[in-house]
Amino acid sequence: MEKLIYRLTMHRNKNFFIQKYSEEWYEIFCKKSEQKFRDILPKMPHIGESIFSFNYKFAPSYIAWYSTFLEMNVPKQEIDSNIWSMHENLVSIIPKNILKKYGKAYFNSFRKKAAAHVRKQDSVGLNPYDWQIEYQDLDDNSFEIIIKTCGFKKLAKEYNVEGLLPGICRMDYLFANMMDNGFERTKTLGDNDDCCNGIYRMTGSCEWAPEKGFEDRK
Repeated sequence: MEKLIYRLTMHRNKNFFIQKYSEEWYEIFCKKSEQKFRDILPKMPHIGESIFSFNYKFAPSYIAWYSTFLEMNVPKQEIDSNIWSMHENLVSIIPKNILKKYGKAYFNSFRKKAAAHVRKQDSVGLNPYDWQIEYQDLDDNSFEIIIKTCGFKKLAKEYNVEGLLPGICRMDYLFANMMDNGFERTKTLGDNDDCCNGIYRMTGSCEWAPEKGFEDRK
């Protein structure tokens, strides 16, 4: 799955990068990030069965892309924008009506599994790279997750790409917008707050609008 995520995203964004930079730039980026991805993937710790397993599979790609952007002297703000665009271009392959159905199905599945995740972390414990959370249902349509530890933040520190956050945290707004889910948050671990305090709504709306900044909606 990690290889599919990496290669499909790179393929989908070929024209985006060629138009933004150049064909030569894209070829160099491909070569450097591919080598980094291959180096990282076999070293990645496995977190096993987790409600965050799918999210975690993006980690080697994030690290490879971010470190390559840095090596190619792309400014921090531009790196965040590039990673957002890469995911928007990838997800836009999927028809809107299917995205909406997936969003509701994903959140329904998350709700069903969240209590078991909390029981596991409180009893036998989780893999050190898994996410530790608090969870509560708010009503039939919404729930809240308080994230106390984040696997991405630990990996970013280990691979010296701590600037990867909070940029990738903001994509929760992008995906909620694309899937017609409601989402709001005022704190993230990526912004060095004490937790991430996300409220999710299966039916709702969420503005993406990165041009407005992320001061009050982290």
